[in-house]
Amino acid sequence: MARLKTAQPSSSLRKIAVVVATAVSGMSVYAQAAVDPKEETITVTAAPAPQESAWGPAATIAARQSATATKTDTPIQKVPQSISVVTAEEMALHQPKSVKEALSYTPGVAVGTRGASNTYDYLIIRGFAADGQSQNNYLNGLKMQGNFYNDAVIDPYMLERAEVMRGPVSVLYGKSNPGGLLNMVSKRPTTEPLKEVQFKMGTDSLFQTGFDFSDALDDDGVFSYRLTGLARSANAQQQGAEEQRYAIAPSFTWRPDDKTNFTFLSYFQNEPETGYYGWLPKEGTVSKLPNGSRLPTDFNEGANNNTYSRNEKMVGYSFDHEFNDTFTVRQNLRYAQNKVSQNSVYGYGMCSDPLYTKDPANSPCASIPQSDWDHTLTRQYVDDNEKLQNFAVDTQLQSKFATGSLDHTLLTGVDYMRMRNDINSWFGWAGSVPPSDIYNLDRSDFDFGAHTGPGAAYRVLNKQEQTGLYAQDQMQWDKVLVTLGGRYDWAKQDSLNRVSGALDSRDDRQFTWRGGVNYLFDNGVTPYFSYSESFEPSSQVGESGNIFAPSKGKQYEAGVKYVPSDRPIVITGAVYQLTKTNNLMADPNGSFWSVEGGEIRSRGVEIEAKAALSASVNVVGSYTYTDAEYTTDTNYKGNTPAQVPKHMASLWGDYTLYDGALSGLTLGTGVRYTSSSYGDPANSFKVGSYTLVDALVRYDLARVGMAGSNVALHVNNLFDREYVASCFNTYGCFWGAERQVVATATFRF
Repeated sequence: MARLKTAQPSSSLRKIAVVVATAVSGMSVYAQAAVDPKEETITVTAAPAPQESAWGPAATIAARQSATATKTDTPIQKVPQSISVVTAEEMALHQPKSVKEALSYTPGVAVGTRGASNTYDYLIIRGFAADGQSQNNYLNGLKMQGNFYNDAVIDPYMLERAEVMRGPVSVLYGKSNPGGLLNMVSKRPTTEPLKEVQFKMGTDSLFQTGFDFSDALDDDGVFSYRLTGLARSANAQQQGAEEQRYAIAPSFTWRPDDKTNFTFLSYFQNEPETGYYGWLPKEGTVSKLPNGSRLPTDFNEGANNNTYSRNEKMVGYSFDHEFNDTFTVRQNLRYAQNKVSQNSVYGYGMCSDPLYTKDPANSPCASIPQSDWDHTLTRQYVDDNEKLQNFAVDTQLQSKFATGSLDHTLLTGVDYMRMRNDINSWFGWAGSVPPSDIYNLDRSDFDFGAHTGPGAAYRVLNKQEQTGLYAQDQMQWDKVLVTLGGRYDWAKQDSLNRVSGALDSRDDRQFTWRGGVNYLFDNGVTPYFSYSESFEPSSQVGESGNIFAPSKGKQYEAGVKYVPSDRPIVITGAVYQLTKTNNLMADPNGSFWSVEGGEIRSRGVEIEAKAALSASVNVVGSYTYTDAEYTTDTNYKGNTPAQVPKHMASLWGDYTLYDGALSGLTLGTGVRYTSSSYGDPANSFKVGSYTLVDALVRYDLARVGMAGSNVALHVNNLFDREYVASCFNTYGCFWGAERQVVATATFRF
């Protein structure tokens, strides 16, 4: 979507200036336009576009630079691995409630792991989720290290861009799941005045207001600031659950000269209620209940007094200094403190689930007639309080030089991360909450503090520490670009059980590397091939009492990118084979414990196109084919991992009118398709495919004297399709989001 800016109109409305990012005269440009009310047309003239930075805004939906894949400001066609960038322009089109919603049109990423819930930004990338369902998300290149239930989220309104790098990334980031990562880039101070206020109203009693102010503090632009914030209140889709969020992000930049930049970055977010975070059985969602019905999409299996709150505080900085044309030093640093607290009753399968029928005498449903088991829901509960502290720093030296005809961009660096999470929980197992008939579920208040019934305390202090040394050389000779990098990590983790006094510890040392080659044709076509590795420490303990060794990932990827120099178009395609080894699996001897030695292989094809075809037309399209399989496993060999659809496809287009009485009107629509997926690792049932349609109507208010402002109506799931987004087991399924209608008014002054 082109960015619209307008000059201040005269009182007679004879002229309205509109600035549009487009492609004319052989380059991406800003276009200044004037409106003649008599003809009701817009005349466009060109001016050069500002140079895009990997850490700043992109002029259109088609970002051309990224630092996520190389930690340097690199053109996307020079990256030997798949990467997708969702710009602020694209997020403004869709107005997502969460970052995972912002990735709905991105290939290789399954965003339906929790259905309509936006409590966390859990993603499955190329068939893999992070170990233990933790997030693998970064902010400004530093990991938002989470633990247990304590994972931070960032509101998309506070971001300049969200980038997904697919495939192993340990060569630059250390421990990571093999599927890839999400890196978010914060909004930063500008030296041009920015004054924006936004209001939203919508489905489920949504009310939101946001503001975004930025400007230079002196005439020379040495000091500048940005203050972005929002407040949101809404009902969750599920009955009785609420969402509340209050966030503010002050930032400040000191730029004494064109070679030095110090930016203070902070983020404070309080969520008294994060919304619904439970799950439902496959009976009543994927399949019908005995009476032939399904559970409503707003069904809530929890107690009326369920609560889930989160508080986040982050402070840090980004610093870079260019000594000369050869050497540049950078440092990113952040300290974070996150707290979560929850009292949650949640479903854990019907009495007829194999979890309980294997030993009916000891089942929580033993006192219930077996004829009622297939419509009686068992439930558990958790009383959890956690405090997490995380410190991360990454120091880099970039060296640009030549050896003969070979140009080098050499990056050397060291990063360090330390995390401490203090957990004070009680888990009430099946039977601690009495089973209830799902036709008339008992949702009365629950006494979480009593800790009655079967259960156990979980009071644990988890610590993680990682130090990494890395080097990367981007070597270019004529049209050939070779990227070669290596990293050595020292990773340590401790888990102290405050109840038993037991201490589990493990130290890991790991070398990972990546190599890739690109060939840069003059017409913008760039074929490439790469190999990359990852490692991911485990948090689980085996029968011996020792923490398991890390799993490892290896990937081969080949692809082609088309990024013409004269038009804002980015088209990428990739094929890959990705293997995760030393995956945990069931003990072949039949014990309760897991063992090492499993393997999962994922092969796939991904295609993505983002194009600002003209000042009027934007197009975004993607296709994903994922063939994932347990190639070595005690019970699941040959099966497909749960929640991994084989096919995903999406297409979005929008058109802005610049002629006639409707000049300034934008119409957009999109289609998202997700094929069926298996609902559990045993592949005992499938979740059906679904297709969703989105729509947008937006009007630029410049024609009525409100330059830079607009009103819009966004509709997700236009036809209110009822669908199950995914299931991870027979007792864990998630309804997808119902139709969401949101009216947005954005004012700039």
